[in-house]
Amino acid sequence: MSDEEDIETGPATDDDFGLPSGLFDSVLDAVEAGDAKALDALFDPLHPADIADLFEQIDSRDRRALLSLWKGGMDGEILSELDDNLREEIIAALAPADLALAMRDLESDEVVDLVEDLDAAQQEAVLASLNALDRVAVEKALAYPEYSAGRLMQVEVARAPEHWSVGEAIDYLRSDVTLPEQFYHLILVDPRMKPKGYVTLGRLLSSRREVLLRDLLEESFRTFHIEDEQGAVAYAFNQYHLISAPVVDDDDRLVGVITIDDAMEVLDDEHEEDILRLAGVGGESELSDSVLETTRQRFPWLAVNLLTAILASGVISMFEGTIEALVALAVLMPIVASMGGNAGTQSLTVAVRAIATRDLTGSNLWRVIRREIAVGAINGVIFAVVMGAVGVLWFGSPLLGIVIAAAMVINLVIAGLAGTAIPVALERMGVDPALASGAFVTTVTDVVGFFAFLGLAAVILL
Repeated sequence: MSDEEDIETGPATDDDFGLPSGLFDSVLDAVEAGDAKALDALFDPLHPADIADLFEQIDSRDRRALLSLWKGGMDGEILSELDDNLREEIIAALAPADLALAMRDLESDEVVDLVEDLDAAQQEAVLASLNALDRVAVEKALAYPEYSAGRLMQVEVARAPEHWSVGEAIDYLRSDVTLPEQFYHLILVDPRMKPKGYVTLGRLLSSRREVLLRDLLEESFRTFHIEDEQGAVAYAFNQYHLISAPVVDDDDRLVGVITIDDAMEVLDDEHEEDILRLAGVGGESELSDSVLETTRQRFPWLAVNLLTAILASGVISMFEGTIEALVALAVLMPIVASMGGNAGTQSLTVAVRAIATRDLTGSNLWRVIRREIAVGAINGVIFAVVMGAVGVLWFGSPLLGIVIAAAMVINLVIAGLAGTAIPVALERMGVDPALASGAFVTTVTDVVGFFAFLGLAAVILL
């Protein structure tokens, strides 16, 4: 059997990616032993994203010891993969020479991403590590509005005059000209540096030398203004399947380019923030956050939840006499509220996601609301039959079964309505629906659920 036949092949699994098994302990052992060579050997085959994951998994004391031992090992690609708070900690711990070495090979957009959230002292330390041209480019990008296309773009651009041929372009690209480390299009510009289109590298390399570049232009070409919002840019990349796109200034002159990796990172960050905010833990929560920082992020929404719970308790207190007369109501109350809360969360999650992707608009809003109400009504009827039977079999009261069945239908219908209407209303008021909707929807379903159940019980059973 040949050596090639000994190689096991098969589909990749989750275990084939990420940190190798045992690496965490091996790194800590090397740090404890002060063995820098062993540490280099462990880190050498790893991707920067995996090294960043490892830094995020160890505590601050071990991180400081690791950085002290791993002299000159930290580079910009690793820093760009770190959580924001952890990145600040590590940059503060790096010697100026090590920081300058880490910044050396990064594109301008990656440097901007690293420094934009740092404090003034750390920003100056990073900028001081750059050469004069790179520093000017980064400072100019930082002058653009936060979360704008100007912040997202890189200034390194592969461009050519619009009248060139394929041969002229290839000769140019093979010359000593400075090019981006990675690029996907050759952007064509007129004499005033206004972008007129772009050619993919694939078509460029597969065409004859005498072919004119303007004959190879792609239909997907579009530009973004330096002040366009990053979320809108990322949406356009995803919606129109863009790979890269030029960025222009107020005079429509080419000033940079945005690539798909940066746009998708924005999209991923926005989706992650939405998930965290729906859970009420803030949009920037990270595993590397300290206890105090995590507490600060979660406390406000727990406080809001407490207030809404008090409001729901106030509704219950209105029916104290009813509950005292029929203890079975206290047993069944949580079921109605819980079912409404879960149904509301389902509708809310779908609505927030649709708002984020711009699928939920004024033209289809009422259709979606009607759908959610209908879903709530159908599910309500199904579970009403189940809970009606439970009321009869458990407590021997057909009327109690009718009460909880009716309350279930009412609450699930309201849950569908609230789960869709509340995030839309908040979004139109300029409030992030992912951040605030959960508390309002839970309040509505709790209050309506308790009021419907206890109110019907007071009317029908007493």
